[in-house]
Amino acid sequence: ESLWFKIDDRNIAELSAMNLDNLAAWFDGVELRLSNKQNAIAKDVLKEIRERLQFLLDVGLSYLSVSRPSRTLSGGESQRIRLATQIGSQLQGITYILDEPSIGLHQRDNQRLIVALKNLRDIGNSVLVVEHDKDIMLAADHLIDIGPKAGFHGGRIVAQGDPASILNLDTLTAGYLNGHHRI
Repeated sequence: ESLWFKIDDRNIAELSAMNLDNLAAWFDGVELRLSNKQNAIAKDVLKEIRERLQFLLDVGLSYLSVSRPSRTLSGGESQRIRLATQIGSQLQGITYILDEPSIGLHQRDNQRLIVALKNLRDIGNSVLVVEHDKDIMLAADHLIDIGPKAGFHGGRIVAQGDPASILNLDTLTAGYLNGHHRI
């Protein structure tokens, strides 16, 4: 029965099946396609939907759809959804610890994630990120290099400081960050 109800010739299932980019585009200017009465009813709901969509877009999840089952999400996608929720809540004084939030994220969306993380920081939170992505590491306020290698051969602080100072050191991580080593 719910599929009988349509807005601008779309029902809830059709809207839920769109990826978030297309859904956000559909919501752009939807007021022009609604009657005055519908606009009065939908005003607050449309504002809330747009804000939540924007948070998800800001953390690089534009390719997801609302209808996608949560069990099919990767750990990185789930973490970024929680991050978008936290950004939306605008809580302050919280310490966030994120474990590789860039996993599964296309390289072109890294900057969006970095902006979202800095937004959390700028409203008065502490954001600790365990990460191996070069862009995110270089965008950090403070970098802690733990090594010198993995497992039994690691676990010690090899270097710490702002990313610019780390680039000048003779560590394995610095070698990859400054381009002297490549994968």
